[in-house]
Amino acid sequence: MLTEKPKAHPATDPHSDAHGSPASMDDLVAYFQGEYVPMRDAKVSVLTHAFMYGTAVFEGIRAYWNEDQGVLYGLKLREHMERIRRNAGMLLMTDLPPVDELVRVVVETIRRNGFRTDVYVRPCFYKSGQSIGVKLHNLPHEFVVVALPFGNYIDTEAGVRLMTSSWRRNADDALPARGKIVGGYVNMAFQKSEAELNGFDEALVLTADGHASEASAANMFVVRDGILLTPPVNDDILEGVTRRAVLELADAFGIPTEFRSIDRSEIYIADEMFLCGTGVQMSPVVELDHRPIGGGAVGPITRQLSEAYFAAVRGKDSRFAHWLTPIPSR
Repeated sequence: MLTEKPKAHPATDPHSDAHGSPASMDDLVAYFQGEYVPMRDAKVSVLTHAFMYGTAVFEGIRAYWNEDQGVLYGLKLREHMERIRRNAGMLLMTDLPPVDELVRVVVETIRRNGFRTDVYVRPCFYKSGQSIGVKLHNLPHEFVVVALPFGNYIDTEAGVRLMTSSWRRNADDALPARGKIVGGYVNMAFQKSEAELNGFDEALVLTADGHASEASAANMFVVRDGILLTPPVNDDILEGVTRRAVLELADAFGIPTEFRSIDRSEIYIADEMFLCGTGVQMSPVVELDHRPIGGGAVGPITRQLSEAYFAAVRGKDSRFAHWLTPIPSR
């Protein structure tokens, strides 16, 4: 169980206005080592194993503010907490709190900040021992949650421009891509920087055998002849929570879906393409390697799914109310 220590620091008002803009990131409330503390006090040693070796797993979660209802909705909290427990097990972390307890801590962390704006939440299980030595076993771990105001990770108004990265996705037998392992995101950092430094918004990443896997940190979908295509989980993809939400939307609208490997050149001749994930949300792709996709405009299926997604996450479509957890105000 995650317990709150009796001498927790008092929550500090992190806001300078009614819309939840923090006066300082240091004033935001985090959950750290069993306490709810100002972010300035959520510190680890430079010898922490997770810092030295990337031995941690994390989740990225969105919470969406509905101005008309005056409600902040956490998106798929339970699914994220189920995944982080599974991924922590990959790193030989045991005796983990149950999902309900993890959800409670996430909700409480958000609540104590009193946000009235869209929020990004980062829960993390990390190897907290202070030691030199590459291993996973016989190391203690801790759980931390940070939350902060957050807008768009990528500018999608004009559509996303991709380039195929020269850096391949790490294979499952080298470092499991299906796990959100902190050290593994160096692979994605190479891809993202390569794309941006070459004038693109994002990277298309290929598997070792040349199939399209993902963007640097987002799942991908392609539309051909009215069919929604997405790579299978054994093409070294993250098993995305947002990806599952898109599949649920497609099923609700009767859009046929196939799971199969996709070649780079097949994307060149696709009708539509979009990325999805907690960070990128729903981001239409209009170009790959200087080749326009679907004439370089947002396609009808992408637009339909995107509009439905943003309605659902803000609590405007009761069919998907099960995705949402209302966050009480403090």
